[in-house]
Amino acid sequence: MDRTRLALTAVAAVLALPLVTAAQHTRPAPYGDRFATFAAPGAPAAGPVGVRIRGAAVEAYDRVTGAREWAYTRGDSRPLALRRAPGHAVALWADGIVTDTDTDTDIAGTRTGTRTKTGKGPDAPRRRVRWHRAVPGLGAWLAGRPERAAGVLQVLDPGARMIAVVTPERVSAFRTADGDLRWLLAAREGCAFDPARTAHTRGVLLLARPCHDRDSWSRHLAAVDGLGQITEGRTPLGNDLPGERRADGGGNRVAPPS
Repeated sequence: MDRTRLALTAVAAVLALPLVTAAQHTRPAPYGDRFATFAAPGAPAAGPVGVRIRGAAVEAYDRVTGAREWAYTRGDSRPLALRRAPGHAVALWADGIVTDTDTDTDIAGTRTGTRTKTGKGPDAPRRRVRWHRAVPGLGAWLAGRPERAAGVLQVLDPGARMIAVVTPERVSAFRTADGDLRWLLAAREGCAFDPARTAHTRGVLLLARPCHDRDSWSRHLAAVDGLGQITEGRTPLGNDLPGERRADGGGNRVAPPS
């Protein structure tokens, strides 16, 4: 009897293998990510590759020929705004999700992000989303008002190492390399940031912050950079990756021993 039961168990396990494999292949991608590749695997672009929003997709294309290289979509959502940085395409989606997509041709060997195989065959190139970030309240604020997306994504330094997401309630700053949330700036009680009213000057991002009271004009304006709000005598933590030397001026300054 024991041998019969053992044999039946082994047969059942063998029969279940195709079902398990099929389930793994049909498992939906995180956040509804979908990639489509149009260029032949391994074929270099004729010219520099650009990134744009086209319909419901973030799309890479050859700037010379206009030919599409790849397209990235996310389920039923659609991209509303896009910021380009070296090797990155940061997009704001209608559901309030912010994504950073690799724009490099070959990303094999990367450590983080959602890797998605595209094209056909074992040698097809790979694409991935480096990170996804959900900003509280952003999807509801954008619902039915896609024009509000203008100004939400802001580059905070010349190399686009830091990206800010500006909403009426707060400014959230993410490190482009890995999506790490580095700092938050609340709008203060009775005030709200206006993403459509911003200006860049000498490496500083100026944000309109209208308030109900009209006593102090300085409350109606905020100045930030990659390290956070600019205030006198600040000692920010810095934004370098772990193990890197702080090249952005961050870190507490300690007086030398006397």
